[in-house]
Amino acid sequence: MIAKWFGGSADVDARRRALLGTGSFLLPLLAWCLISYTPFIWHPKVLVTDPGGVDYFQVDMLVDKAMFQEEVANMQQAHLAPPQGRPSNPIYLPAPDDVAKAFYNGFVNPPSNTDVPSMPASLWHSIQIIFWGFLLSSLIGVPLGILSGTYATLGRLNEPFIEFFRYLPAPAFGALAVAILGIYNGPKIAIIVIGTLFQQVLIIANTTRKLETTLIEAARTLGSKNLKLLSKVVVPGILPDLYRDQRILLGWAWTYLIVAELIGTSSGITWFITQQARYQHFDNVYAAIMTIGIIGFGSDLILARLGRRLFPWDRTQDRQ
Repeated sequence: MIAKWFGGSADVDARRRALLGTGSFLLPLLAWCLISYTPFIWHPKVLVTDPGGVDYFQVDMLVDKAMFQEEVANMQQAHLAPPQGRPSNPIYLPAPDDVAKAFYNGFVNPPSNTDVPSMPASLWHSIQIIFWGFLLSSLIGVPLGILSGTYATLGRLNEPFIEFFRYLPAPAFGALAVAILGIYNGPKIAIIVIGTLFQQVLIIANTTRKLETTLIEAARTLGSKNLKLLSKVVVPGILPDLYRDQRILLGWAWTYLIVAELIGTSSGITWFITQQARYQHFDNVYAAIMTIGIIGFGSDLILARLGRRLFPWDRTQDRQ
């Protein structure tokens, strides 16, 4: 049975793939529930339910276990009412039901603090930053990557510099981007472009080189040159792999979002997370972070399904 489910075969039926995919989410959720709801697992804090004779204790105050036990002993020696409490985790690790409530309230109810935009508004701003940054990156990176992979001379000319530049951290250009593009959305989009463009060129060039050389040689023998060679042979030949590369690179763009939104004026989902953390509303922080994951993962699933429709002959799409 174990060999059947966890064997090395690359071909997995749809039912088993769905069950394994569901399990990959349920296992971390189960661990989170055990840590949150089982008192004897971790729980280094005590949530005060009755301060007793301790003057500085308050109801719903979190204190260390050692401090709580020390105060219990002190109150017993002083013949005063000892404090009461229950095991709890630190404030930065809310329980799953608290995060679920925060997720619901974030989309349904307006924020209690008028200085902080709502979570949907913050997300929409961030999605626009991702869209324009990745679009500009693709408009430059995809053609340059295809050309570099098709023509060896062009590849040798630009790829050494791109290899050098891709090791430079994109956030290091933040101050320069603000100086040139201002403090609003321009530098944020620029960081997304810098973070994905050079990776894009190298990955797509490598994908283009994997195209069978016999196809290109045959097309050249038949008289195909330059633009016709690219549009009729190279691009159709690499299209499924190019589509998959773009899906992966879009995920990289999301990883640069948090850093990008810290440049210039604070905005988007990063501003929302920062403000909620400042007020120690960590249930809202977790809800916002998970929302980013849901949007990214959901969009990738949609793109994967679209890829199976667009490229039914590509068997690698069926395994995703």
